Amino acid sequence: MSFRLGMSPDARTVQAAIDEQFLALVTQVTNEVTWHMRERGLSRADLAARMGVSPGRVSQILGGGENLTLRTLAALAAALDARFDVDLTSLKAEDAYTSRGTAEAAPQPRGLSRAP
Repeated sequence: MSFRLGMSPDARTVQAAIDEQFLALVTQVTNEVTWHMRERGLSRADLAARMGVSPGRVSQILGGGENLTLRTLAALAAALDARFDVDLTSLKAEDAYTSRGTAEAAPQPRGLSRAP
């Protein structure tokens, strides 16, 4: 969450919601990529070679602090022989973001998801 001086309470509320959405998306993307890597027996070095980037870049991506571009997401998908499905839906009170690690505890989130 970020604290911004000079922002109105409403603007801070909106910023907090954006930060929460961002963290949920980053977590979901990194969990999905890690899951696909494990399923395919790929190391970070293997993924880097498939993407044409350094292993350090893959570590940055999987570290979760990156604001990934659509091009980077496309490169990840191509390297993993997979695709991201994007679905923007209205939130309901019971909707919650989950990761693959907590999938048994809650239904899978809508949005970026692993293709069947």
